[in-house]
Amino acid sequence: MGDNIDNAGVMSIEEARKLANDRELDLVLISDKADPPVCRVIDFQKFLYQQKKKQKEIKANAQKVVVKEIRFGPNTDEHDYNFKLKHAEKFLADGAKVKAFVFFKGRTILFKEKGEILLLKFAQDLEEVGKVEQLPKLEGKRMIMFISPKAAKKKS
Repeated sequence: MGDNIDNAGVMSIEEARKLANDRELDLVLISDKADPPVCRVIDFQKFLYQQKKKQKEIKANAQKVVVKEIRFGPNTDEHDYNFKLKHAEKFLADGAKVKAFVFFKGRTILFKEKGEILLLKFAQDLEEVGKVEQLPKLEGKRMIMFISPKAAKKKS
């Protein structure tokens, strides 16, 4: 980053400081583990700005994972099931993960098998658009299952 200094070679700290002062730049320690330590003559504020800009760009390009929840009861009827299935298909098509869970209230915890069957049927119906990330697992009063979207097929 120095004007026409690509590699000034090994020099004393005093020489490096003088070189930085002459150019009105900063002497920045790059690697203190090296032998001898590596320093650069650069504009430190510009360097920090570029680092921040790179971090912001990386963050902007990072893909954000959205998790949508769909709640069932152990005795969910067919119409409600189909309604929630359509929503889940839309969520998966949009690239969001789906967290489907059966919530057991009071004594409905006796219907654990019913809840598991419901979630497995749900996963089977969504087989074309998503894949099961985590099989149904009972956590307290909830039986939870995660479904992630399948990789989108390229249209040519």
